[in-house]
Amino acid sequence: MAAAGGLRRGLLLAVPWRWRCSPRRGAAGCLPAGQVRAAFLRFFEERHGHRRLPSAPVRPRGDPRLLFVNAGMNQFKPIFLGTVHPRSELAQHRRVVNSQKCVRAGGKHNDLEDVGRDTYHHTFFEMLGNWSFGDYFKEEACSMAWELLTEVYEIPKDRLYVTYFAGDSSLGLSADEECRDVWLCLGVPASHVLPFPLKDNFWEMGDTGPCGPCTEIHYDHVGGGRNAAALVNQGSPDVVEIWNLVFMQYSREVEGNLLPLPQHHVDTGMGLERLVTVLQNKRSNYDTDLFTPILDAIHKGCGGPRYQGLVGDADVGRVNMAYRVVADHVRALCVCITDGIYPGFSGAELVLRRILRRAVRFCSEVLHAPPGLLASLVPTVVEVLGDAYPELTKNADQIMDVINENEAAFLSSLERGRRIIERTVQQMEPSTNFPAEVAWSLYGNLGFPLDLIDLMLEEKGISLDSAAFNELALEGAKRKAGGPQAGQLDDTNTHLDVHSLAQLQSNNVPATDDSPKYAYTVGQHGQYEFSPCQATVLMLYRDQSLQKEVGAGQRCGVILDRTNFYAEQGGQASDQGYMIHLGQQAQRLACMTNHTATHLLNFALRHVLGDNTEQRGSHVTAERLRFDFDTKGPVTVEQLQQVEQVVQDVIKRNEVVHTAEVPLMLARRVQGLRAVDEGYPDPVRIVSLGVPVESVLTCDSEAAMQTSVELCCGTHLLQTGAMEDLAIISERQLVKGISRVIAVTGRQAKQAREAGQCLAMEVDSVSLRMKERSTSIPEMQNLSKEVGQLTKQIVLQMVASTPMPQWQRKELQTILKVLQRTANTAVKKLEMQQAEEKAQSVLAKHCNQPVIVDTVPADSLSILMKVVNQLCDKSPGTSVLLLSPQASGEVLCACQVSKNCLPVFSAADWAVAVCTQMEGKAGGSPVVAKGSGNAKGMQGALTAALEFAQSKLLK
Repeated sequence: MAAAGGLRRGLLLAVPWRWRCSPRRGAAGCLPAGQVRAAFLRFFEERHGHRRLPSAPVRPRGDPRLLFVNAGMNQFKPIFLGTVHPRSELAQHRRVVNSQKCVRAGGKHNDLEDVGRDTYHHTFFEMLGNWSFGDYFKEEACSMAWELLTEVYEIPKDRLYVTYFAGDSSLGLSADEECRDVWLCLGVPASHVLPFPLKDNFWEMGDTGPCGPCTEIHYDHVGGGRNAAALVNQGSPDVVEIWNLVFMQYSREVEGNLLPLPQHHVDTGMGLERLVTVLQNKRSNYDTDLFTPILDAIHKGCGGPRYQGLVGDADVGRVNMAYRVVADHVRALCVCITDGIYPGFSGAELVLRRILRRAVRFCSEVLHAPPGLLASLVPTVVEVLGDAYPELTKNADQIMDVINENEAAFLSSLERGRRIIERTVQQMEPSTNFPAEVAWSLYGNLGFPLDLIDLMLEEKGISLDSAAFNELALEGAKRKAGGPQAGQLDDTNTHLDVHSLAQLQSNNVPATDDSPKYAYTVGQHGQYEFSPCQATVLMLYRDQSLQKEVGAGQRCGVILDRTNFYAEQGGQASDQGYMIHLGQQAQRLACMTNHTATHLLNFALRHVLGDNTEQRGSHVTAERLRFDFDTKGPVTVEQLQQVEQVVQDVIKRNEVVHTAEVPLMLARRVQGLRAVDEGYPDPVRIVSLGVPVESVLTCDSEAAMQTSVELCCGTHLLQTGAMEDLAIISERQLVKGISRVIAVTGRQAKQAREAGQCLAMEVDSVSLRMKERSTSIPEMQNLSKEVGQLTKQIVLQMVASTPMPQWQRKELQTILKVLQRTANTAVKKLEMQQAEEKAQSVLAKHCNQPVIVDTVPADSLSILMKVVNQLCDKSPGTSVLLLSPQASGEVLCACQVSKNCLPVFSAADWAVAVCTQMEGKAGGSPVVAKGSGNAKGMQGALTAALEFAQSKLLK
């Protein structure tokens, strides 16, 4: 303790006091939020030697269990778990500091429904944090925190309370007296140092993994010399936690026991919003300058009453709640959209869709704001947060576009939903519940909020069949849970745990050398030859422990000194094969082909669509490749063709694929370098198509702008010619702003083109026959059916084992739409001509009669109806019923009643009376109706038709 204290005093003397913020509590000139954030970062960076890192995007990297980054420590989990790449930048960190963008809405940490009800819950917030990875521990962490709060931010010491872990006998953990003693040595009164149990002061990453005791710093808003110890951790709004310091020193095992970590870490987190509330002497986060500009912009946009900070029953009409919801949600929307999460239909995208729709509802239903208010707030959010997160400024226009388009879609869905509810209620029997299946369809398909369904039904005095609805919801959840990933558990024998990794390191077991995965050449006849790799078994791994041997038939992991197998990373699927035997070379070669094709496709898309086209994700398997990218709209047929052409040109040139390992800092200087947001080792591997790596590294070289140059650890072809061909077989927008293409190469690409050509020939054949303009209705109807079948066939091609190029699919679908319209128009025209001829013949036979009942030859009910319409148009006061016997023995019936005869004479009743005579059915409106029956009763039906009409007209 004494040595550490002496070092700390030396630091205080050596470094000038330029971090003191002087917030002048209670004065009008409170410290702005931007300066609070900057002071935190400067304090740890300049005074305590931390490396300042930028915030990670809120889309989690490499952690499928997380919807959003919800804590500052997320990006450092590989360090805590011991899985960090030893050559990566991340592995070099010892002490770091940053302000992390966080979203808690969905999953374990879900504050969405609480936002707006109080003055401190948020979906998006900023987490200020400092970390030590095997460097300093409890004494230094607590000392730095106390110094920052009391000497830099000048928070009165008597308002601060600290908590520590009181121990847990069931886990065999004693109280964290070391932490307690640190606080006492720093001068914190014993009455302000408080023990708390596991649930309050022991932090865990998850059900398993690194964990440890924590110490929290709480602030008393009231002060005045009182002792508020009894209010700590009691949910009091007067005494709130502002900073949590976690001491990672254990690992929770699968069995539930705790083991000491081989290396101790410090993970701290302090919410900026809550800290600013303290420093600006406010009681609500929404009263700080992080929110007040947005609240002012909402007031200006909706023109209603100003925000007053009211909650609960005092907030009449929920106006203040609406202000808070909209202000919070628009911040979350801006950050998420900027980081590549767009409103969608699953996962994080679905959560963001709910956030947007919740904000839109409060805008329209509570604030009575015009459409577009939400997007109009984006410039204000950018003004508040843009200095700290410049990516917001860059993407402001795109954020506004996404919000406006999604708002318009939601408002349209609401209107459709309201109409469906109205129609369903009208058709319901009295005193019955609203059908659950309709409510579920509104909720699942239209995204209609469940509480809005309840509200609308309540207004009509109707209730929802909740039991049936919950049953449908349960079935839906089971279907989702039963998807492709259901039941697929991680093989614990292939993922080394943190203790085993530490044991390997302490025993000086070297990391497996996987460089032989790049050991392959092209033979004399163009075939790829993979060098065999001899390896020594260093250790076995089973049941989360390292073992020298395992029993026969037992599954285990095998740790080798070297391997030529490729482990899944960088979007490329892992190799499959066998030790001793040669690996599955065909599978590896197919992955190599598709990985090189992915790089080439990335370049081609940027070349055709523009340099702003950024990669959002990719996945490479032996069968196909998938590539996600930014786009302002669907890719056109012409653009898809151009992209394929760019790729094919490079394939034909048989460009050499150059690779080299270079220092990461040097690689990042390359102009036009394509790199995705992920951690890279140092040195890093560069893959360049057609241009030697030395050339792209040359200062001011623009060579990388003209070809594909990427940072990549994957395996690739040695020359592009082996790819043979590439066909894009699918292109669709995942969500607004992000498109996904799927492509195949080589033989599969050739088969796709052949399938497309076969369909194109069939479409050409139909098109030629259509141009001949047949005068036969059956012939034109057959052509129309043929067009429909081809359209269906093209749709089915999307999921067929042999698909077709996407550009060709789109092109043929466009042609078929035109042909379908042409065929339908031709059929209608021929039917009208035929109907007019028949109408003239009937009219000549029944001139100037008030009722016409007759038989007419007609190929379809459509033509018969048109004959009736023509007769009534030519003789306005006449009511007409026509029968048409068919070769099948069926008789068609069509009728129309003159409007002068309504309501006494109804066409529907007339058709029913006639068709009943023929043992058939009919239906329609009072003006027009149609039906059918049996030819045996046709003569009686004609008599009945005339008698029915006369009986009605005589009235």
